[in-house]
Amino acid sequence: MSIHAQLSPEALSRLQQQRKNATISSIIISILVVVLIALILGIFLLPNIMKDNAQIVTYVSNIDEEAEVQKKKVTTKVMRKPSSPTSSMAKVIVANTQSPTAVPIPDQLTNNPSLDFGDGEDFGAGWGDGDGSGGGGGFAGIPATMKARCSQADRMARLLAEGGTPECEDAVVKCLNWLKDTQNTDGSWTGDHPVAMTGLALLVYLGHCETPQSPEYGETVLKAITYLTGVGMKNDGRLSNKDATNIQWVYDHGIATYALAEAYTFCIQLKIDIPNLDTVTKQAGDMIMQGQNNSGGWVYKFASADEGDNSIGFWQIQALKACKHTALWPNKKFNSTIREALNWLEKVQGNDGAIGYRNNPETSPGLTGGGVLAFQMWDKGSTGATRKGVKWIAENAKFDWGQDNSNLYYHYYHAQAMINQGGNEWNDYNNLFRDKLVKAQNPDGSWNQGGIHHGPVNVHMSTCLATLMLEVYYRFLPGTGGE
Repeated sequence: MSIHAQLSPEALSRLQQQRKNATISSIIISILVVVLIALILGIFLLPNIMKDNAQIVTYVSNIDEEAEVQKKKVTTKVMRKPSSPTSSMAKVIVANTQSPTAVPIPDQLTNNPSLDFGDGEDFGAGWGDGDGSGGGGGFAGIPATMKARCSQADRMARLLAEGGTPECEDAVVKCLNWLKDTQNTDGSWTGDHPVAMTGLALLVYLGHCETPQSPEYGETVLKAITYLTGVGMKNDGRLSNKDATNIQWVYDHGIATYALAEAYTFCIQLKIDIPNLDTVTKQAGDMIMQGQNNSGGWVYKFASADEGDNSIGFWQIQALKACKHTALWPNKKFNSTIREALNWLEKVQGNDGAIGYRNNPETSPGLTGGGVLAFQMWDKGSTGATRKGVKWIAENAKFDWGQDNSNLYYHYYHAQAMINQGGNEWNDYNNLFRDKLVKAQNPDGSWNQGGIHHGPVNVHMSTCLATLMLEVYYRFLPGTGGE
């Protein structure tokens, strides 16, 4: 028999109430657990949900929806290395002669006018018409600033800062194109006096920082350097196609040495190897120093003399400055040569500051700019001789195209001397020649000043001198040609 306890109605009611409360509590706890689990899962899953559903934001410009947008192209062009010498240049290097190289005689490309490049007196009209007319040149290469002045932006900034105009640069580029079109196949220019004319053209290209690596003019420059190097190798460093008995070869030699020395400095900076360029440059520079006579100057054939021909001497002085920058010689090698050269120029300077032909300041005083430039480039720009020369130019220089006073051989020296002087003297001189010279350029990019030399030689010479004048704004730093 079993005994069952009988619950009272009150106890039964409380029990049922407890069961009801327990059920409700269980439900609430279950809900809370579910919510908690959902929150935990949300923490881990929410970033992925947000990433997958990220809203894309677009920006609308004011460009027409249908306008075509051109993407910038990435330039992968690499500056080319110098091309190999052309077949004509190869002949220069491997010709079968007693010397290592030889220069082939080019066919006459143009009419050969009857010219006399110096006529036994001097360099001819514009180069010395028997009374010493002459000039030309500029500072040798400046290694410290080569990279800067080879920048188009830097070049234009210098041009504008020094008083040039965009038209000046346009004229220079037109000349570079004209020279490119008129170069002979062997790398020279003109049929007469090709060494001197090639030297002038090369100086023009280098003045615009055109090297064998230049995309547009590199082949032209390389051919010119190779031609002149071949001439020097054939003649043991003497840069002329004339016989050594010809009195005029010293002009060829001075101009070509100047050009090759500056080209060598460029090539060293740019790591361009042109066979025999260093050898010829060294031989040519040594020949100039050995050719100085007792006066401190230089004369025809580098003969012994007690006076100097300043028209000849200025080219040698400029060439030696370019040679110094090559580092092929110790700097002290030039000291005595230049000291004697400047002493000669100071000795023959007139009381009014003029420096003329040989020892007479009244004969061809237009050469004064060449003397001033010689002092300036060899760190004598603040001497009394320089100041007197600048004063003479400021008071006497005139420039009327087509007239005798616009002789480019004189004015090329003047332009360099005056920009180195700076200040009001330069501003006045710049305003004197700049616009008239630009206006005088022919449509094909050349200049033709006239004179004894007619035909290709005159046009080439006038064009080179005019262009070097217009490059003066950026070609070298004002002052000393140094830092």
